[in-house]
Formats: sequence, structure tokens, C-alpha cells
Amino acid sequence: MTHLLLSNLEPGTTDDEVRAFIHKYGLPPCDAIEQVPGDGTRPSVVLEFNELDPETLHKYAERIHHMFWKSRELTAQVLTERFS
Repeated sequence: MTHLLLSNLEPGTTDDEVRAFIHKYGLPPCDAIEQVPGDGTRPSVVLEFNELDPETLHKYAERIHHMFWKSRELTAQVLTERFS
């Protein structure tokens, strides 16, 4: 299981909008989306992919890293380990 952190989303962006966005740019469907709490200036989500290895997800992340969406520049980072 691998995770992709997608940051600097437009506030109020829904999970369905995120799913449609990643689909549009050729990423496979994610298995889960977790909203990341913060101060609201750079909303983020963590996308979970059960069937992708980190190397493959890195290749997909390159497609959307630094892309402009909804007037904001996105960042996409592959997380290989989650810490509590």
C-alpha cells in the first residue's frame, strides 16, 4: 500500500473532485482519500493506493506535481511510511 500527499488544494475541494482530477491525468483510482487537517491555507489530502508500488506511484505523481488546478500550484509527494 502506498500513499500520495496532494497539497495546496483550493479550500472546499471535495473528494469527488480530487478523484475526477487524478482520473483526468491518468492516475489509477485511489482506494481511499483522507483529508489532512491544517490551518486551512494549504489544504491537503492523502490518497491511498493498495495495488501500486512506490516506484510506479512516483511516475504517476510526476504528472501532477507543480500542476496548476483551480488557480493553485499543487504538490504531489509519495509517502512510503506513515507515522502516528
